[in-house]
Amino acid sequence: MIGLDPDDPEARAFAAHLDRMEKASPSTFTVEGQLAGVRDFAESANRADGARRLAAVVLVTLVLLGTGYVIFEALEVVLSTYS
Repeated sequence: MIGLDPDDPEARAFAAHLDRMEKASPSTFTVEGQLAGVRDFAESANRADGARRLAAVVLVTLVLLGTGYVIFEALEVVLSTYS
């Protein structure tokens, strides 16, 4: 980032973007690494606007609906087994 103003918010955001792009660690195979990936997704979704933000909202909604369905079905099997 030679020649750029270090106090410029756009230059700082671009530097942070480059850091995220270059980050490749084996810790992505751990729970902490997966949660960091979710954090990165949430931060980028919050910065997005228009169609990209809508796509992120739809994706998160579908994941939550799918997770709720699976939990409901698992509870139904557990409760029917013990009744």
